[in-house]
Amino acid sequence: MESENGTVITEFIFLGLTQSQDIQLLVFVLVLIFYFIILPGNFLIIFTIRSDPGLTAPLYFFLGNLAFLDASYSFIVASRMLVDFLSEKNVISYRGCLTQLFFLHFLRGGEGLLLVVMAFDRYIAICRPLHYSTVMNPRACYAMLLALWLGGFVHSIMQVVLILCLPFCGPNQLDNFCDVPQVIKLACTDTFVVELLMVFNSGLMTLLCFLGLLASYAVILCHIRGSSSEAKNKAMSTCTTHIIVIFFMFGPCIFIYTRPFRAFPADKVVSLFHTVIFSFVESCHLHPSQPGSESFHEKGV
Repeated sequence: MESENGTVITEFIFLGLTQSQDIQLLVFVLVLIFYFIILPGNFLIIFTIRSDPGLTAPLYFFLGNLAFLDASYSFIVASRMLVDFLSEKNVISYRGCLTQLFFLHFLRGGEGLLLVVMAFDRYIAICRPLHYSTVMNPRACYAMLLALWLGGFVHSIMQVVLILCLPFCGPNQLDNFCDVPQVIKLACTDTFVVELLMVFNSGLMTLLCFLGLLASYAVILCHIRGSSSEAKNKAMSTCTTHIIVIFFMFGPCIFIYTRPFRAFPADKVVSLFHTVIFSFVESCHLHPSQPGSESFHEKGV
């Protein structure tokens, strides 16, 4: 029976990453290993920041929130993938698909905006150290945190609303999880305008954040060239780790969301990388005990 929004499909079927049972098993084991590294790793970051009185700087406040977002994303998306690997018939309801899509973009959008806030924090600490305590006061930190959560919500709800406006009458097969490019191509109507809106909402925002982050770290690296050797090495160590995270996060997003929604053979691999492996890389590189994290606030380079 057709629903009020014109949707005939009541569920979507996940095809999986591959039809080979051996490769499917290998991917399952890899995802499981990453999953049991990512969750404890992020909880360890949160616990370390909350329990150590010395980790009270805004840098660690934002890092704890980043770990929370990453753990939530892994729990919602990666855990569903693990369940699907073990199921004979991998299906998800229409509403469940929209829910997964919402949280996927809500949490990843929040992470992207949080990386922008963290880059701003580093810029002020290094390039304007005398103004740091005034600019990055607790009230401003909470205001920026609220703004990025709100930004992630608005970004995500726009995706869901546009999907709700589309009719679906078959086919109903998706690759491995619910995301905008995969769902939109199943609509039983011309999706050209919707594709442009999606590219503008996700692709343009991702590209602008990526270029802005690279520009901010370029300014920081240029600023620390004349600093003392020890301070410069510590600052460069921290900047380098965050630049790596930026490339690992925004690279796949740019590939997925800044082009027309056509299927490419690499899409499944890029989606898996962005969903699971990026979280692993992020947990490894953004640990509060990494060398140089304290240099921004103690050295004032």
